[in-house]
Amino acid sequence: MTSPSASPAALAAVIIDYNGVLGRQPTLAMWTRLADLAEWSSGHISSFQDAFWAPREAYDAGELSDLAYWAKVLGHHPGPRLLRTLRAADTAMWIHTDDRVLDILCRARAAGLPMVLLSNAPHFLSDTLDATDWRRELMTDALYSARLGLCKPDPAAYEHALAATGIADPGRVLFIDDREDNCQTAAALGLRTLHYTGQPADLEKQLLPAGPAAVRTPAAPRGTST
Repeated sequence: MTSPSASPAALAAVIIDYNGVLGRQPTLAMWTRLADLAEWSSGHISSFQDAFWAPREAYDAGELSDLAYWAKVLGHHPGPRLLRTLRAADTAMWIHTDDRVLDILCRARAAGLPMVLLSNAPHFLSDTLDATDWRRELMTDALYSARLGLCKPDPAAYEHALAATGIADPGRVLFIDDREDNCQTAAALGLRTLHYTGQPADLEKQLLPAGPAAVRTPAAPRGTST
């Protein structure tokens, strides 16, 4: 879904989601490793994922500590060593980025386009992302749910991000997310939106309208046909 409220030439800033856009989704092998570390019943990855996600919004919003979150997932309090292991493995699942997306963002940033990261992420992951080179080099600011105390699609999260861009007119700001419900909330606030479905060309079209895809094919010489 791309909202048509403004032309690409009017774009003044971007608010971009992390996981599912810039960040790659975890693989089955990663989920299996985390489940094994949690000593979950072998072969029951689906039930582990259900347990993992059930309290995740509260964890992302900063309402649960690392210990409280993993106690809900496991059904018991993990010891300090297991807690550190689980937290590190959990974080490691979300830090792999898509080089294709990074390349497009680098080119857009080099052209002067301000970018704000808006991600649902717990404290430890937020700190880890903030320490990356791409975060420091690409993003003018980064807002995380655990620090805001609220998650997308709460409208207040978008309002904080819009304020961080410094652009008063939401119609000049593009919001990019892999979840349609998040895009719908952004659109209701007047932001332009791109529902990202894993196609870098869609990003390039929105962020680099004068890029290679927009180069016109030279006209054929007179007297020839194409």
